[in-house]
Amino acid sequence: MVQAAVDLKIEDGKKLRVDTTVVETNIHYPTDATLLWDGVRVLTRLVEDLHEKLPNGVTGFTNRARSARRRMQEIQRMTSQQRQQQQTPKYRELLRVTAQVVESARAVVQKTEGFQAVDRLDSLAIDQLRKQIQHFCQLADRVIDPTRRRVLLGEQVPSQQKVYSLFESHTDLIKRGKVQKPVEFGHKVFLAESAQGLITDYRVLDGNPSDEDQVPASLEQHQQTFGRPPELYGGDRGFYSPGNVKECEQAGVTEVCLPQRGGTKTAQQKLHEKSPAFRQGQRFRAGIEGTISVLFRGRGMKRCPAEGRQRFEVFVGAAVLTNNLMRIAALLQKPSTRPRRAA
Repeated sequence: MVQAAVDLKIEDGKKLRVDTTVVETNIHYPTDATLLWDGVRVLTRLVEDLHEKLPNGVTGFTNRARSARRRMQEIQRMTSQQRQQQQTPKYRELLRVTAQVVESARAVVQKTEGFQAVDRLDSLAIDQLRKQIQHFCQLADRVIDPTRRRVLLGEQVPSQQKVYSLFESHTDLIKRGKVQKPVEFGHKVFLAESAQGLITDYRVLDGNPSDEDQVPASLEQHQQTFGRPPELYGGDRGFYSPGNVKECEQAGVTEVCLPQRGGTKTAQQKLHEKSPAFRQGQRFRAGIEGTISVLFRGRGMKRCPAEGRQRFEVFVGAAVLTNNLMRIAALLQKPSTRPRRAA
């Protein structure tokens, strides 16, 4: 799409503005209690489905969903004062119930190993159920262990060792310092936009990397797309670093509009940030905030309803593609401002 815009001479790539945002995955707010309850109810449902598929059913599995739900609700309804005294015993009971369900589900999978039904389709369905039970047992273990360490042992569990959803296990926890949303669950997305409103580069990032790490890759991608660096490169304070400024200048960027983040500014930096060119570049950079709002409100990119990391990336790419198509259509319909040659 971007190359088509270049061929149509409606985009020249002289200006580039960058920013990052968060696209949410379709999950409920994760707490240890609700994640443990998710593990119990999903494993119970899958074992019941397997019970219906097998001629003789399954034995040795007790339905503990009601007990787990009751304890989860008790924990969720506690006040902050009650949590200090009653949270640990309730969590201990919920952990015990969840561990029993996981152990029983694994035993069911072992007992049904090698079973072959008369109907080929039934055999495939049984194998698929067994794989799903094993998958959710592994995820439930990844919820049980951090919960036990945090609640019972009082440890500080790193976010990389936590699971924030059993159904969207690829979900990352993102902290961007936003007052209204201090914590977000999904994936960080990098966006680079041209002066004509075309998104020339986007990436779905892993974890919560710093914005300043995205500058070298965005410059390289821009040079591959347009054959030369942008004359103006604009970003917010998160993209600033002395190394990034130097790399932009070495690449051939004329105006690097990256305001310094923290620290004492030198007289040269203060003079640079007060210059008319820098201020104009920052006003240009602010336009990408509007594009992100359009992607969220007009293109539906705020929350991904699709399941899995691969579908998540396709969803983000479809929103970007839609935005570029509509921008190109709008630019082609705009009347030309070039003066006509006299007859």
